Amino acid sequence: MTAILERPVGSASRDASDVVRRARRGPARHRRRLLAVLSLAVVGAFAVRVLLGDYTVTIPDFVRIVGGEKIPGATYIVMESKLPRAVLAVLVGLAFGVGGAIFQTTLRNPLASPDIVGVSLGASAAAVSAIALGGWSGWSVSLAAIGGAVGVALAVRAVAGDHGGFRLVLAGIGLAAAMQSVIQYVFTRVDEWDVQLVLRWLTGSVNGVDWATIGLLAAVLGVLLPATAWAAHSLVATELGDDTAAGLGVGRRRTDLLMFLGVLLVAVGVAAAGPVAFVAFLSGPIARALNRGRTTLAGAGLVGAVIVLVADYAGAYAFADLNLPVGVVTGAFGAPFLLWLLARDHTSRRAA
Repeated sequence: MTAILERPVGSASRDASDVVRRARRGPARHRRRLLAVLSLAVVGAFAVRVLLGDYTVTIPDFVRIVGGEKIPGATYIVMESKLPRAVLAVLVGLAFGVGGAIFQTTLRNPLASPDIVGVSLGASAAAVSAIALGGWSGWSVSLAAIGGAVGVALAVRAVAGDHGGFRLVLAGIGLAAAMQSVIQYVFTRVDEWDVQLVLRWLTGSVNGVDWATIGLLAAVLGVLLPATAWAAHSLVATELGDDTAAGLGVGRRRTDLLMFLGVLLVAVGVAAAGPVAFVAFLSGPIARALNRGRTTLAGAGLVGAVIVLVADYAGAYAFADLNLPVGVVTGAFGAPFLLWLLARDHTSRRAA
């Protein structure tokens, strides 16, 4: 005790600072390692999706094809089918993963994902209405989808008011049901020639998208993702609650900006590939579990990319003579995860 009392104040302060730095350094190192592992997982899943399957492509041939060399048969399969699907899967997975994690973290509710609160369905309803009732096609349909997602998000926020949590989720579920009714009505009016296109907006698919669409999506994400990274500095305070965040100098406008960026990320993902079910819902909780309970938007984006790549590969090759859209596969695995999450939440409430 005497030795402790005799220690200089400056030395004690330095020791405390060292303890704080070490406490911060550990999670930061774990996060960097996690992002590195997830990045390797994305690269591995991307390679499997492009190189393997019903037509195997060797790595040297792939390099030659990407370099511009024409290999009969292989060049067409890689450049027009496998590679665009894989690139789109990565971009869409990033958009859905980051967007979903923003929803769940900002609203402090694991159920508040774009799938549950109707944002994805709003985009789909607007898109199929534009196709079936307006006769639109091409970029105009994608813009309609983005407008539908933003409109539903604004409506949910208006209905829920300043409240988050289950009130916002309930408002979102109600609007999602309304959007589903719109989709069902429009589907009865759709022309038989547009059925396949409408089904893509209902299930989600990375098939049949041209390079121009992929390039535009990449350009948009090149703007949205850095903006999200800048705005996400407020997440640490936002997770503590609105009052605490306000006390730390993080105002409501910063939170609303981050939410709006999340809506845009999901909207452009839906505009490019349709509402790939449950990717936005699954990515955040998985990344958080891997990161020892801490939120990581980058990790959620990488998890989303892996999910879409693996689901697309499984849908294409897991079943003989059956090519399933990626949204069907993610929906089949996402629904049990949702039920498990609800059961866990109910159990934890009863224990409390």
